[in-house]
Amino acid sequence: MNDKLKVNMNEYLPLRDVVFNILRQAIITGEFAPGERLMEIALAERLGVSRTPVREAIRKLELEGLVVMIPRKGAEVARITEKDLKDVLDVRCALEELGASLAAERIDEEGKRNLKRALIAFEKAIELGDTAEIADKDMDFHDVIFDIVDNPRLTSIVNNLREQIYRYRLEYVKDFDYHDTLLREHRQITEAIFHHNSEKAQKIMKAHIYNQEITVIRNIKE
Repeated sequence: MNDKLKVNMNEYLPLRDVVFNILRQAIITGEFAPGERLMEIALAERLGVSRTPVREAIRKLELEGLVVMIPRKGAEVARITEKDLKDVLDVRCALEELGASLAAERIDEEGKRNLKRALIAFEKAIELGDTAEIADKDMDFHDVIFDIVDNPRLTSIVNNLREQIYRYRLEYVKDFDYHDTLLREHRQITEAIFHHNSEKAQKIMKAHIYNQEITVIRNIKE
């Protein structure tokens, strides 16, 4: 068990949600390895809580695809497989291509300011080299593109995939050799959208997601 797992009480959240956030962060940052068992008693003791909020948190993590229940063994961190990655990124690629294309058509001055701000925040995260921060700012950058599109139904579909995408996102930002490519592609996407070049924005976005897939597959095979 990692010593970083500590419960910081939040007066606005039920205890089960506090525990859920702690365990979720431990999984997506790799503190719990894929395939590692999550023992309710051990987790409860380590966190200084009863088993009930731990059990509820594990159920929620299972719904998000971060945890799987194994018969006669219990809960374990979901393994990252090439098939799961491809399934998620196939859907993400289609949505992101559509988002980039529509954003290039619809962007206004406010959208340009927001996208530029998101790009700068991402650049700063890259400079700091904090993988969790890079993943968050990467997500923010793509969220701004969908905000520019202003299609609630499209945003809702994207949000339904958010947690699954975030886990894979963390995998590719861990590869520091990939950061230069990641940043260059963000800049190219921004430029294409700024110039209302829908076709170019879509093309770069497709390559952007494909490169992420290749990077994660290489890393999980090593």
